[in-house]
Amino acid sequence: MQDYFHQIAPNLDRWSERNRYYYQDIERFHRFIIPVGSQVLQIGCGTGTLLAALQPSFGVGIDFAPAVIEIARQKYSPRLHFVCLDAEVLTPGLLFSELDKTCDRGLESAVNNHYSNSDPDLIPTAQPPNQAKGGDDTSFDFIILSGVLGYLSDIQSVLTRLQPFCHPRTRIVLTFHNFLWEPLLTAAEWIGQRRPQPPQNWLSKMDVVNLVSITGYSVIKTGARFLMPKPIPLLSGICNRYLCAITPFSHLSLTNYVIARLVSPIPHIQPTCSVIIPARNEMGNIAGALSRLPQLGRQTEVIFVEGHSRDQTWDEIQRVAQEYHGVFTVKALQQNGKGKGDAVRMGFAAATGDVLMILDADLTVRPEDLSLFMEVISRGTGEFINGTRLVYPCSGDAMPWVNALANKFFSLVFSFLLDQPIKDTLCGTKVLWRRDYLRIADGRYYFGDFDPFGDFDLLFGAAKLNLHIVDVPVRYQPRFYGSSNINHVREGLQLLRMCLYASQKIKFW
Repeated sequence: MQDYFHQIAPNLDRWSERNRYYYQDIERFHRFIIPVGSQVLQIGCGTGTLLAALQPSFGVGIDFAPAVIEIARQKYSPRLHFVCLDAEVLTPGLLFSELDKTCDRGLESAVNNHYSNSDPDLIPTAQPPNQAKGGDDTSFDFIILSGVLGYLSDIQSVLTRLQPFCHPRTRIVLTFHNFLWEPLLTAAEWIGQRRPQPPQNWLSKMDVVNLVSITGYSVIKTGARFLMPKPIPLLSGICNRYLCAITPFSHLSLTNYVIARLVSPIPHIQPTCSVIIPARNEMGNIAGALSRLPQLGRQTEVIFVEGHSRDQTWDEIQRVAQEYHGVFTVKALQQNGKGKGDAVRMGFAAATGDVLMILDADLTVRPEDLSLFMEVISRGTGEFINGTRLVYPCSGDAMPWVNALANKFFSLVFSFLLDQPIKDTLCGTKVLWRRDYLRIADGRYYFGDFDPFGDFDLLFGAAKLNLHIVDVPVRYQPRFYGSSNINHVREGLQLLRMCLYASQKIKFW
């Protein structure tokens, strides 16, 4: 295999240019997944074109073909780092030792000359920023294996060896050809439209999912792209943007992908927690919301956010907060904007806990059940925890059949749009890490301020970040005070418009 790549190395970029339409889609897919400025490791980097397109703050590419690595260095050093190394023997010590040797052979001098008048913090280093500052962290934000699985003799070993390069937020991004395309791609070789290939592995999506699972990773999402590998006006756009995302056409797409994360160990230290309780016309539920709330994590903070109530909700929140002498920290806020989404964002901005929770003040989800959410997120089983009211039976008073039908409809729509199963999109109880919420807030410009409810904003943001979304079943209770603040017809149509808008941003992009 090494001899093969040594022979074709001088022509790799020429072949890539011949099939530029395909490689542009590969770059576009990875740019959608990976934010600019991330720390990226690419296994099987080739001549470095994909890694360079991602604009990482620290980018390392490895490949086992010396001739290929030399071309990559000529094109992109010192901005990126390239190491001649076999992924099947990869270790952190070996990788960073080779990076140091690269610097010794002249990269360090080139860096100093190139950045002599630059801010020192902008000069590339041979270690990730936290390791360069004296730490021992060798992890990356993203690890890419694009088009490389077919050439590996032991995929399981390679995936296992990548574990030391992962932190809890690392995403493994694997792209590979659909095995159904093998005859067509072989024919493309015969007519000179594809570079000649050595014998290689042809894997189904389930093969890759299985390999990822048995090596200690959790699959976040899978998908497919690219039905039309050559540009044909109008037709290619329809096929590659829309049809390839819809069953059964997705099963015929050229490129399959799997996004996964390393299963995190259970932390020894419990996180702190902030519970946000948006409240409008819920005076009779305020005292119960606080008194029934269990201890959550190492320290619990409760933040009431009142929103233009017509009853005495704000007075009741102030009274309850002043009279409370328990172990929780209690805050009372009054929103200036409108809508639950604005209230949630205001509460999150004031929160200090490691984990953020939303509890609706109508108490149709029991405060006691928040301990179930805390257990799931603390164990690392999921990164965005969504409540679902559609598992356990509930009375018609709690959820009329029209509401249940709408909830099931939107669950199907969201599962399709996000490529992750979502049972109940409209359950108000949602839990996530504060650090992930800050990333969602930073990326809110991508979707815009389109969600007055807050649920879709968080779900779409979590999906864009490829957070692992999991459902926690809750028993839905009838409310004991007040009435719903929702106009079901008007807001149902608004939710549908939001889905159509978001589909262009996250599914048919």
